[in-house]
Amino acid sequence: MDNQRIILWGLFATLAFITWTEWQRQTQPEPVIVPAAEVTAPAAPGAALPIDSLPAPTADKVAGGDPLPAQPEAAKPVPTVANIVVQTDVLRVEISPRGGTLVKAELLKYPVSKEAPNVPVTLFSEQSADRYVLESGLIDSNKSGPTHDAMLVTAAKNYELADGLQTLRVPLTWRSADGVAVTKTYTFKRGRYDIDLDYEVNNGSTADWFGLTYLRISRLHNPPERSMFDVDSYSFNGPVYYDTEKYEKIDPTELADDPLNVTVAGGWIASLQHHFVSAAVPAANVEYRYDASFDNGIAVVRASGAEWLKVKPGEQAVFEAKLFAGPKNQKALEETAKGLALTVDYGLLAILARPLFWLLQQVHDFVGNWGWAIILVTFLIKAAFYKLTEASGRSMAKMRKLQPRLKALQERYKDDRQQLSQHMMELYKREKVNPAAGCLPMLIQIPFFIAFYWVLLESVEMRQAPFALWITDLSSRDPFFVLPLLMGAAMFVQQKLNPAPPDPIQAKVMMFLPVMFTVFFAFFPSGLVLYWLTNSVLSVLQQWNINRKMHAD
Repeated sequence: MDNQRIILWGLFATLAFITWTEWQRQTQPEPVIVPAAEVTAPAAPGAALPIDSLPAPTADKVAGGDPLPAQPEAAKPVPTVANIVVQTDVLRVEISPRGGTLVKAELLKYPVSKEAPNVPVTLFSEQSADRYVLESGLIDSNKSGPTHDAMLVTAAKNYELADGLQTLRVPLTWRSADGVAVTKTYTFKRGRYDIDLDYEVNNGSTADWFGLTYLRISRLHNPPERSMFDVDSYSFNGPVYYDTEKYEKIDPTELADDPLNVTVAGGWIASLQHHFVSAAVPAANVEYRYDASFDNGIAVVRASGAEWLKVKPGEQAVFEAKLFAGPKNQKALEETAKGLALTVDYGLLAILARPLFWLLQQVHDFVGNWGWAIILVTFLIKAAFYKLTEASGRSMAKMRKLQPRLKALQERYKDDRQQLSQHMMELYKREKVNPAAGCLPMLIQIPFFIAFYWVLLESVEMRQAPFALWITDLSSRDPFFVLPLLMGAAMFVQQKLNPAPPDPIQAKVMMFLPVMFTVFFAFFPSGLVLYWLTNSVLSVLQQWNINRKMHAD
């Protein structure tokens, strides 16, 4: 077996796999994009709850005895109202009085770019051109109640988390003509992106009150066009859900053929983009039905109460939920809801990527710099496989010593490839050389390389994280291509320390390989290039030391 040929095919397979994962890892076809100019915005945030899809109370449970008619209300005109503004130390949120819908969330600790440090990343928009809102509501048996379309009243238009306080409550109220009062309260917490949502229902009427709670995320489906020059475009952009057993991405364009309809207690719905997520988490002990729709370019994912809730006259009840609007910080996501950290999508090799990120996090907590953390973790990985790579390096050094004899065999049997292969195998056996041994370190590095790629791509902790000098963002490419050039040079030196392929064509291809890798890595996140550069330098030092010892012997 020709060792260099195996290595060459291994490298090409690696490049092919990485390219495939960049363009296909979302496991969905290219979405149908509706131009903004063709999208007609719904008349109100959320665009009329499809009430006919909600389960109606049976005739013996509803006052009056008749089940609900199965048609939605007509859309109401939307008056212009000023939004309620809430500010904490990490969030600036706008809440519409119509339904108490979240229509804007500025992440104050996360600027859009380092060139615009005072412009925060913004989630949500009530504008038709980029519609994205997080809606919630209660609907009663009369198709009334504080739905996402009802007008709510609040005592103030501006709320701010004062110094020294840990929580900020924002109550919005609704009252029916027959005496049912509902207080919808958002509770914000210092330093956190999860938001508690409570409905307190006081039934001051003379009849039983029946209601359903629901949460939904409505968003224009317009993911960025994928490009190697834009790392934001690599990550999944769209709705997802979790049913306590599996985490599923939703392709809105396939909902007609593959509708979502599951009932579960303890799950959640969310909408993803690169590094950031909005999520709605129903009460864990209550069953909710999850469904989704795609109409006129708007993708809607919803969690609706599976059973009608009953409040007797003179009694009160509280219904709870939790929202999240912020970065994909794994610790914060885990604290918000079970499984929510899965929105940090590390792909097929998550089993490697998650412990790898944990190790990176521990090292970073010690050194305080993600770049140095990457270098030190690379040292640790190299040390863990040192004995294995050392055995491989010795085999490569022996192969290097055999080069003159292999070339002599090539000259002797240049017209008889069968005899050439037979004598080469006899030579390998006699000298106790395994030509395939040099491939093992490559095969080991491939899954770590891919896992590292996803860690650096998906982990918001790496976003805009500086290393040193000109490297100010480890999650984006080196602006001056210095690291890729250094990596290519290290690969060239490493290649020189290994035996050259006996086939002249293979030798030329192998000589071109560092150039190809340099061009390919030029647009990868600089943190990934830093890892591969460090690994290549360590491999050069290890192989040089092995060659020196073998030559001394």
